[in-house]
Amino acid sequence: MNHNEHFLKIQKSTSILPFLHIIENLKTTPRTGWLNFNIENPESIASHMYRMSIISMLCTVPSINRDKCIKMALIHDMAESIVGDITPFDQISQEEKHKRELDAMLTLTTKILPETQSIVAKEMLDLFLEYKEGKTAEALFVKDIDKFELLVQTIEYEKKTKKNLQQFLCVLPKIKNPLILEWVNDVLKERDEFWKSINH
Repeated sequence: MNHNEHFLKIQKSTSILPFLHIIENLKTTPRTGWLNFNIENPESIASHMYRMSIISMLCTVPSINRDKCIKMALIHDMAESIVGDITPFDQISQEEKHKRELDAMLTLTTKILPETQSIVAKEMLDLFLEYKEGKTAEALFVKDIDKFELLVQTIEYEKKTKKNLQQFLCVLPKIKNPLILEWVNDVLKERDEFWKSINH
């Protein structure tokens, strides 16, 4: 029985510790995409979500609920504490990926967290579902932040390793928010200057 199986067998606890022990996996699980490109000691899922949350704090769009975005950024990959970081390389359909992640979130919020946390548990599940549905202004903004943070990490790893990680720029056409597009331009300019300095 592995770490997760032990805690998933707990139907309801009066303690938040079983929940926290599972969430710990987010701190220690590396992001799969970087492993696939042989990046040494890559960022964890939690570190990705942390910087997304910080980026969310920088939102200056009046029509977007900044606090909701911060929470959503912290929650959106929480299911990966159970299912892991599933990528296209895993050859798992989007439908199956969504099902696994939803099952994981339902387990975390309805079976692992104690009854005393039921209000927060519902908020977590609602934020997760809102993000996955991708229809509200906040969900769309956080989805763009998810991609933007990936771009920032890409240039940081390119500088560190001198590897061309062009493949990760495939997310560029999917970013729509004007504010984030401004930030993207800064990233691309920095990347262009870096590679020019390397090639000269």
